Amino acid sequence: MQLKWLEWAKQIQAISQAGFAYSKDIYDLERFEMLRDLSVEIMNQYTEVESDKIKTLFASETGYATPKVDVRGVIFEQDKILLVREKLDGDWALPGGWADIGLSPKEVVVKEVKEEAGLEVQPVRLLGVLDKKFHDHPPAASHVYKMFILCEVTGGEAQAGLETLQVGYFSEDELPPLSAERVTLKQIQWLFQTRNSAHEVWLD
Repeated sequence: MQLKWLEWAKQIQAISQAGFAYSKDIYDLERFEMLRDLSVEIMNQYTEVESDKIKTLFASETGYATPKVDVRGVIFEQDKILLVREKLDGDWALPGGWADIGLSPKEVVVKEVKEEAGLEVQPVRLLGVLDKKFHDHPPAASHVYKMFILCEVTGGEAQAGLETLQVGYFSEDELPPLSAERVTLKQIQWLFQTRNSAHEVWLD
């Protein structure tokens, strides 16, 4: 669940980022610089990430701060769900990633599943949209909305991609270690429960 210090750091960063985007007064810009430094200090105090890296991450964002969007493909084969093993941490997740500028969520999920699992898919239905802060993910600097899109396989061959090590189908009671940054056990369990529902959509 969301940590208070992380929530404060994100809010302070968002205020400073908007200030840089819309303010012209030199003194206001100095104050927004101070706010950004404060958010970096908070992040540095409670994490093991160096201040310079945090500041670079924050400074690379411009304009009005908005949540990032993570799009995940949900594919079932009988009573098993498709997961990919991530190179970054060696654990398993639904294929997917950040939404790309210029692509719709459906186009993003088609691209991500192809790149990470080798499969061609047809998006069928939005299963849920959730706010990452309400779920058991590790703390992250960005505010993230997650989209789960049910897909049907139309072609291709299940195989690892540039960012993945393995691809496999798993039953609900035989799940491998999950990449908590990308998906939680509760979310996978919910997907098993709701996959056949024509109406239920998770919105939180």
